[in-house]
Amino acid sequence: MGILAAIFGLGPTELFIIVFVIILLFGPKRLPELGKGIGKTIRELRKAQEGKDEEEEDEEEEEEKKSKKKKKKKTEDEEE
Repeated sequence: MGILAAIFGLGPTELFIIVFVIILLFGPKRLPELGKGIGKTIRELRKAQEGKDEEEEDEEEEEEKKSKKKKKKKTEDEEE
């Protein structure tokens, strides 16, 4: 909960009230289910983000290879 406090500027009292209201709304029996669902969602978002990062790296590598090939071809043409 430290991250939420840092992002939204919430103190311990506000966080306690929020948790208390969540318990009142959903009940203690459903909280583990909610936690699992939130955890799965966060994991999926991280996986999706990592996938995008990997795709961007792959694209950058391909562009570097193409530019190296062009440079190599230019130097070969100049030598002839």
